[in-house]
Amino acid sequence: MSVVLTTKQKQYLKGLAHHLSPVVMLGGNGLTEGVLAEIDNALNHHELIKVKVAGADRDTKKLIIDAIVRETKATNVQTIGHILVLYRESDDKKIVLPKAKKTVQK
Repeated sequence: MSVVLTTKQKQYLKGLAHHLSPVVMLGGNGLTEGVLAEIDNALNHHELIKVKVAGADRDTKKLIIDAIVRETKATNVQTIGHILVLYRESDDKKIVLPKAKKTVQK
């Protein structure tokens, strides 16, 4: 199951991802087991990655993104055009997320 991020945490991750280049690019073969394995491996190594989903129409792209998020148990931080930004915490934490604010009841 993917982690639920606060707006502040998503904004922080978007800032970190801004300068990144896509590490995985989906081509004509679409979403295969090999592509999912590469995404999973990249998430284990980097925690925050960009994936380029090229050549798909809007509905197909949405289905592909949903499948990637479901199969890798990652969190979709942002989707802009054909670029998907994914985050999944690894065993040796590389990214420290801002703390979620706790609401105080009066």
